[in-house]
Amino acid sequence: MEANELIARLKNGALRAYASIYTDVAEQTERYINAISEFTKLYGEERDIYLFSVPGRSEISGNHTDHNHGRVLAGAIDRDIIAVASPEAGVIRIKSEGYDEDIIAPSDCGDPDAMSNGCSASLIAGTVGGFAARKYATGGFCAYTTSRVLKGSGLSSSAAFEVMVGSILNHFYNGGRIANEELAKIAQYAENVYFGKPCGLMDQMACAVGGFVAIDFNDPANPVIEPLEFSLTNAGYVLCIVNTGGNHADLTPDYTAVSAEMKAVAAYFGKEVLRGISFSQLLENLPILRTVTNDRAVLRAIHFVLENERVEAQTAALRAGDLPAFLDGVIASGNSSYKYLQNVYTVKNPEEQGLSLALAISESLLAGKDCAWRVHGGGFAGTVQVFVKRELAEEFVRVMDSVFGEGAAMCLSVRPLGAVALIL
Repeated sequence: MEANELIARLKNGALRAYASIYTDVAEQTERYINAISEFTKLYGEERDIYLFSVPGRSEISGNHTDHNHGRVLAGAIDRDIIAVASPEAGVIRIKSEGYDEDIIAPSDCGDPDAMSNGCSASLIAGTVGGFAARKYATGGFCAYTTSRVLKGSGLSSSAAFEVMVGSILNHFYNGGRIANEELAKIAQYAENVYFGKPCGLMDQMACAVGGFVAIDFNDPANPVIEPLEFSLTNAGYVLCIVNTGGNHADLTPDYTAVSAEMKAVAAYFGKEVLRGISFSQLLENLPILRTVTNDRAVLRAIHFVLENERVEAQTAALRAGDLPAFLDGVIASGNSSYKYLQNVYTVKNPEEQGLSLALAISESLLAGKDCAWRVHGGGFAGTVQVFVKRELAEEFVRVMDSVFGEGAAMCLSVRPLGAVALIL
């Protein structure tokens, strides 16, 4: 429908149909109306426009396991990227709030080597290229996007953006028939092949699918996704993400080294990835592994094996409603990430250790109070994740904001829907 009609419907309360993903419908209604207004300034009023939403994600457990076919726990969060979009012949034009407009012809997206890696244009081209490689239809569109999935926050802003592009292409040119799980795989392809970041599939899958899920990537082409009927809110907890403001510039080599070193250990056993290798096998082969790889690679392999077992135990704990066991697993995951995986700060800039500081403060405030804390997401900079009892949350946020800046501590909830085209 045209902009004026869509704005009228929003003003009449149409967004209440999505109260499950928006706790403050009035605020979000104003947000969508503002986005429509920005869209019409750029691309005109007399065209049919559509609304899309894709959530960010929080990695609950399974730090750096997906790229070696491991298990993860993840949840979509109530921070999203929204888009106002309309079909356009022959060209894709995306203006994201605060950034220059990207203009790409779908016909130019077939060659990853022709794109500049590491930019939003490469993510767009990679998504188009992923659709074409799978024989899905592609085409042009124009879109205005605005995001509350903060860049560099560890909430997967890039994955949400990729899935957003895929969702628009899905609904405009494929009748919406492509499953969100497939959109996630295309989004990962865009990030790996076109953007140049060797991420696993967890980020994109959690953003696309939504809810609180356990995902087993033993067969990454067909991951096993298990929705979990678990509510932190009902358990009396707040999921708090603390953005320490770390610099994410030039961290791709740090991320790349994690998966590469794990796979180097796997190669010693004649495997491509670590899945299926046991802790006892690592111990038995330590003398040789230290010489054919290096100590950090071995430590990262140990983290993978133990973390993979830990996720399985935490998933079972949530199924059984055993919250203490789950929280113990969160702390153990954080300790393993710090000591073995070593992704709490980058060795290229050891003077900056915001994550280390945030974890230390969390422990001092919450130890012995049935709470839990750990590094969040890819690590090296960015955020920590803290499960805080509701009655302790206000003071926790106050202290964290005093150290890292106003608004650094974000209290979130898990969103039940993943990528969605809004029907109003």
